[in-house]
Amino acid sequence: MKPGNFSITLIVLVLLAVGYVTLSPRGPATSPDITLVTTDGEQLALNTLRGRPLLVIFWATTCSTCLREMPHLVELHKELAPRGLKIIGIAMYYDPPNQVLAMRKSRNIPYTIALDLRAEAAHAFGDVRVTPSTFLIAPDGDIVYRKTGALNINGVRQDILALLDANTTTDRPVSAEPKS
Repeated sequence: MKPGNFSITLIVLVLLAVGYVTLSPRGPATSPDITLVTTDGEQLALNTLRGRPLLVIFWATTCSTCLREMPHLVELHKELAPRGLKIIGIAMYYDPPNQVLAMRKSRNIPYTIALDLRAEAAHAFGDVRVTPSTFLIAPDGDIVYRKTGALNINGVRQDILALLDANTTTDRPVSAEPKS
């Protein structure tokens, strides 16, 4: 390899690493103990949702990737909410609440939408700046998946199903007698 090519390769690798560190969602290993305000005006403490899988998506009304994902999230909600999944879409602090409310209504979003007017949720999840940023939280509160950018919805669905199945098996009462 020529010295010039090595330098270019090194620069590209450094830029990719900086981009990954800058854009990757960072943050806590467990769900932050915060309370959100939903578009219905309710207070929702995340710690009250322990015991079930929770999918948190930071989004914006101006984010084209977010808008493309919404129908998939609606389907995921319809399919898995009856089994225990909770989805919360957190609108970014810069999104005007009236636009968030209008979008929720126009797109018939059935899952919970919260407003983050002071960027407190974004800060608690590791200073989220890029949308969409998604966090899958296990029933015990551990963050088991984080992603900035478009989701692999089928992969996330499989992860959620595994959490739901694991949660179901741990919730079953232990039988005193072995089954024959």
